[in-house]
Amino acid sequence: MNLKRTFITLGLVFSIIVIAPAQQFKALVFTKTAGFRHQSIPNAVVALKKMGEKQVFSVHASEDPKILSEESLAKYDVLILVSSTGTIFDEATRASLQKFVRSGKGVVGVHAAADSEYDWPWYNQMMGAYFLAHPAQQTLRLDVVDQNHPATWHLPKNWMWTDELYEYKDINPNLKVLINADESTYKVAKGNGASHPMAWYHEFDGGRVFYTALGHVDSAWEDDVFLKHLYGGIWYAATGRPFKK
Repeated sequence: MNLKRTFITLGLVFSIIVIAPAQQFKALVFTKTAGFRHQSIPNAVVALKKMGEKQVFSVHASEDPKILSEESLAKYDVLILVSSTGTIFDEATRASLQKFVRSGKGVVGVHAAADSEYDWPWYNQMMGAYFLAHPAQQTLRLDVVDQNHPATWHLPKNWMWTDELYEYKDINPNLKVLINADESTYKVAKGNGASHPMAWYHEFDGGRVFYTALGHVDSAWEDDVFLKHLYGGIWYAATGRPFKK
């Protein structure tokens, strides 16, 4: 009788064993700041970890510069820089990032990732632009100019959004712009005029880069539309999967 119970118990144990699914790719979320620190960063980390669970990719978040070493970065497929302001790369980690990109890996920049490394021209060209200014938080119309990228497949042509709206300088002319800001729908600070990019992607120095200006406000990190937009960019940067053209 006891032997029978033992077999039944073992059967139940084996029947509930869950085999973890294979991860699509490995993402490193880096949130170190040496300038202004955005209060939404903790929300971003939580949201990205939940995204990884839902979309089956691994997420490791850190602010330790040691994780940017060449050996450590090589373990990941995509580096996600979430509002990482100021000078966060030293000479050694700059070389690591360049090797990472040149090996065919991906980089994703979120919001203030453009407010960083002002003395490093390679970073400027890689990320796509430097932060210039922003007005008060407002609602505007975002013009989705390219709906054939995974970051914009789900978006309407006209997207109403509220955020801290970045304006840029030293914009890389080779960017493939996905979303523009309609400056006629809000009060600008200095403005970028008719061509005011808010999300873009490009192939750069052997790797893939996606950037979105959105994500300053806490509420963005609970917004399904924004998170789908961001995941599309992460998926592109991490995998290089072909998409509709």
